[in-house]
Amino acid sequence: MAQTSKLGRVEAIPMTRRHMSYWDMFATWVGANANNGTWYIGGVIAACGFMTASTTLIISGILAYLLLAAASYMGYKTGLPAMTLTRASFGIRGSWLPSLINLVQFIGWAAVNTFIAAQSMSYLFNDLFGWPVFGHRGGVFGLIVGILIMSVFHLLSVSVGQRSVQLIERVGIVLVFVFVIWETIVVFKTVSFHQILAWRPPHSLAMTPGAAMDVLAAFSLAWVTAGSDFSRFTSRRQNATGAAFWGANLGLLWFAFIGVVATIGTAITLRHFDPNNSDPSTIASRLGLGALAMVVIVLTSTTANAVNLMSAGSALTNMTHRLNLKVSLWIVTIVATIVTFVPIIAASFLTVFTAFLDGIGMVLGPEIGVFLVDFFVIKKRQYQLSAFGDPTGPYWYRQGFNWMALGVWFVSVIAYLGLKHVAFIADTVGSTFITILLSMALYYIGMTVIQNQAKANR
Repeated sequence: MAQTSKLGRVEAIPMTRRHMSYWDMFATWVGANANNGTWYIGGVIAACGFMTASTTLIISGILAYLLLAAASYMGYKTGLPAMTLTRASFGIRGSWLPSLINLVQFIGWAAVNTFIAAQSMSYLFNDLFGWPVFGHRGGVFGLIVGILIMSVFHLLSVSVGQRSVQLIERVGIVLVFVFVIWETIVVFKTVSFHQILAWRPPHSLAMTPGAAMDVLAAFSLAWVTAGSDFSRFTSRRQNATGAAFWGANLGLLWFAFIGVVATIGTAITLRHFDPNNSDPSTIASRLGLGALAMVVIVLTSTTANAVNLMSAGSALTNMTHRLNLKVSLWIVTIVATIVTFVPIIAASFLTVFTAFLDGIGMVLGPEIGVFLVDFFVIKKRQYQLSAFGDPTGPYWYRQGFNWMALGVWFVSVIAYLGLKHVAFIADTVGSTFITILLSMALYYIGMTVIQNQAKANR
């Protein structure tokens, strides 16, 4: 039953209205990662060399998506979207912070995927109309047209809400599998596995394992804050947790692996490595995959952005209360379109992308640590659904803010920045997962002290 208050409508999806199967959930999370952005991430961490990049992929994927499974359980248990759930840990008004973070990051991810898909469209326009490819003189026009066309696709995909995501993922996942198999065959026809294994990046462009771990963590943890947005539509725990863990890992490992292999293979073939050319459109073109590859790249962008935009719209709804989800989806899609033009006027897409990832890694880890410990440890998996919009309830804290949660988040962000300057950590394991553990410990200790003081004062 929907719970309402003057602070906004809070709707918990009852079990009788949950119809996402294991396959639907699995396809959603495979499709969320089986896309252009994941391929590009693989191309970026190729600067570690094949073995280091592959090992880091596996470790970071397991760690991040265990957290995703936990966050997805929260949605299954309560029937509430992710950002509404943060009202219990950050406070009803304090949930603005994680909502703002989610709004910005998912608009950013939508823009990233749209930009990469638009690059693919510029190759299609070159084949069809002879327009210059983006990166060559006059190529910006084709890119702009591609951005606008992709944005229309996205508006159509979100217009039906969660049902459109379900439909897009069911169709898109089949095309993704076919494309990845095809791409794998083509890459290994071009270069041998032994060559890829033996390749080393130029020293000036080499990436440390710690830097790769932070890049991958920033990429993967984004989904943790969206898990409940989809798991609340399934009536089985395994659909929420297992499907999310395995689906997200499969999409990450397969597509990022292709990004690593294709980027290294292209570097071997051309005898030149440039991480700026790690996007799938450039690599597919150089491998001679043709127009069909570009069409599939465009379609995978639509499947990924269906999830990105749904999560951004959910965050906006939690912040405004007056907007329903459909209106929020249209707003964030339009804003994402505008943001997509930023790399055109910046130094390079890679520069904008890496700066975006640094920002995400810094703020997401502490947020995730706080809301997971609050639900599983402090509140022992029991939230009062009727209190999520109640200014007299337990989630109001002080004037609507849980200052302990906000303080822990702030201290953890500072700690993250400090750890970035500790060479041993920055170069080996990275700062992100250590910061998550720190935020979990600080929040648990702080809230335990508050609870003990409250008991003593009774």
